[in-house]
Amino acid sequence: MATEQHIDESELAACVRRVLLEYFKDLDGEAPAGIYDMVVNCVERPVLDLVLHHADGNQSRAAEWLGINRNTLRKKMQQHGIK
Repeated sequence: MATEQHIDESELAACVRRVLLEYFKDLDGEAPAGIYDMVVNCVERPVLDLVLHHADGNQSRAAEWLGINRNTLRKKMQQHGIK
């Protein structure tokens, strides 16, 4: 498993990499489980919140900016308890 950071890696990707490296370190030999869902859930809510804020709560505009269907946005908002 490569732990080196690529020079062209985005700041967000580098942050995720650092946090995951710390997560694996903190496991102290225990087997991880559900990493993908954990990361997606941690990142998705703030992305939705911020995009909705910048779209002034306009769900159609926010969905367009996110590149997803408005119904998908509404489903994700419901999953994360965003009103």
